[in-house]
Amino acid sequence: MSTPTVLFVCVHNAGRSQMAAGYLQHLAAGRIDVRSAGSAPKDQINPVAIEAMAEEGIDITTNAPKLLTVDAVKQADVVITMGCGDACPIFPGKRYENWELDDPAGQGIDSVRPIRDEIRTRVSALLDEILE
Repeated sequence: MSTPTVLFVCVHNAGRSQMAAGYLQHLAAGRIDVRSAGSAPKDQINPVAIEAMAEEGIDITTNAPKLLTVDAVKQADVVITMGCGDACPIFPGKRYENWELDDPAGQGIDSVRPIRDEIRTRVSALLDEILE
C-alpha cells in the first residue's frame, strides 16, 4: 500500500493548517505524506502558531505558506479544509472533511492554545482512522 497523502487547507496557510500539518508529521512519524496549502497564502507563518507548537516540542519554523493548487488536491487522499469555503476544488473519490476552527490570526497565545489543542485532538483521531 502506498503512503496516504493528507492535505490541510486554510486561507492563509499560516496558522491552523500549519499546526495541523506539524502535528500529523510528528504523530505519523513518516507513515503519512503530509502537505498544507492556502487559497491566499501569507508571506510567513503566524509567529503565535509557531510559539504554540514549540510548547508541544514541534518545530514548524522550516515550513512556509504555499499556494493551493489543483494538483495538490488531486494528489491527496484526504483533504482537510479549515474555513476556506469554495476556494477548495472538489474531486470525486477523495475524502473531504471541513474542520470548524477559530482562526488564530491576530490572537494572543492564550487564545491560540485551545485552537492548537483542538487541532491535536482531531489530528490524532484522523491518524487512527487513516492507519486502521
